[in-house]
Amino acid sequence: MRRTLLLLLLLGPLGLAAQDTAIVLTLPRALGIARANYAGLREKRAYAEASARELQADRRDGLPDATLGIEQAFGTLNGLNGLSSGQPGLTTLTNGPVVTTQNWNAAFGALYVSNIDWNIYSFGLQRAHVAVGAAQYRQDQEDLRQSVFQQEVRVAGAYLSLLAAQRVRMAMEDNLARALDLREVILARTLNGLNPGVDSSIADAEVSQARLSLIDAQNYEDVRANELATGMGVAPQKFALDTSFSLGLPPDTLGAVADVSGNPVLQFLSARIGTSDKLAGYIHKSGLPRISLFGVGQERGSGFGSNYSNDPGDVSSDYLQGVNPYRTNYLLGIGLTWNLTGLSRVKARTAAQRFRSEALASDYDLAQSKLLNQLALSDRQIGHALARYRETPVQLRSASDAYGQKKALYENGLNTIVDVTQTLYLLNRAEIDRDIACNAVWQAILFKAGTAGDLNLFLKQL
Repeated sequence: MRRTLLLLLLLGPLGLAAQDTAIVLTLPRALGIARANYAGLREKRAYAEASARELQADRRDGLPDATLGIEQAFGTLNGLNGLSSGQPGLTTLTNGPVVTTQNWNAAFGALYVSNIDWNIYSFGLQRAHVAVGAAQYRQDQEDLRQSVFQQEVRVAGAYLSLLAAQRVRMAMEDNLARALDLREVILARTLNGLNPGVDSSIADAEVSQARLSLIDAQNYEDVRANELATGMGVAPQKFALDTSFSLGLPPDTLGAVADVSGNPVLQFLSARIGTSDKLAGYIHKSGLPRISLFGVGQERGSGFGSNYSNDPGDVSSDYLQGVNPYRTNYLLGIGLTWNLTGLSRVKARTAAQRFRSEALASDYDLAQSKLLNQLALSDRQIGHALARYRETPVQLRSASDAYGQKKALYENGLNTIVDVTQTLYLLNRAEIDRDIACNAVWQAILFKAGTAGDLNLFLKQL
């Protein structure tokens, strides 16, 4: 119930965003929705909870086994001198007195048993068993942690990509508006005989191209919006996002010095190695002997009398007389068991598990090497994104001046429509570069935070 209320609080305002674009979906809010609602994270939480319950069961495995049994039956009691074997699943009834002829005397009988079996010493096997359960629980916890982190990085990346797509779509809308405005000027001059008729055809082609570019931008935006909705675990919809990622740089573009040692992915891989090592220790100890205490209490009842072997008539078919216990026995003891022939198998399985640990260690080293290389690359990408951001104002100013100049010259009959359309294309490209250059700096910082395994390197810039 509490989880349902949380989702309603988180998703309620988001649902309104599709109807009221004034409601802005901030990045921290998007991350919170993803943590609460993404099905993949709910799966990891369930696995972690299952491991916690398994660990509780593992700790209780050291308690004594206490069983109670009650058996009531009705049948005959004919014995026979002969041989028998204890094949699994086969039960023979040969405990009655041996008589000269078959008889069909039948009576009720009952057996009441209590049994206690306690492994008082197993040379560390129980502790190793609990250690494996604890290691598995830690592994599943780290798996959940790294899954949450990776999903947050994916959602943040999808958020920035959608914001960039929205800016591109807006640039294409501006480009279409300029193309329509230019066509109006060309049509007016063509009708007045100031320009050749082919100019109007070129203008129509430019407007059509601008519309096609806008359609492509809208389609790309829909794809990015779908990715963000999927990452958050909500239905596809229109998102109104925080535009600050496209309008201003982070306060600290260089960021703090980072390393990859705390990356949740590496922590998860380390936990897998630990689980494998604990499992190898448990397998090794399973080949050692075990010392057990045991106790049995037994009561029996029978409709066959004590003199039945001499007097076949000493039998009663009364139910109460048959199930009423009148013989009691008990047994207490201590035992040592050791499967000597299993030692070689245990040794081989222990060695196999240690090789698996080595394989997991190599996987850890490979992942660490990749992250270290990515961390070095991330600093260079931030530098390249900043350099690109600083160039975009120069490009935009030059393209805007060139378009204004060529348009003015065309309106005065001093150049051709081709010159104007070329500068129109340059201006559109410069606007797109301007809109995504700032976003690219944020994405580069997100890449560094994702590599370092600390999303706060990115979030503290907000």
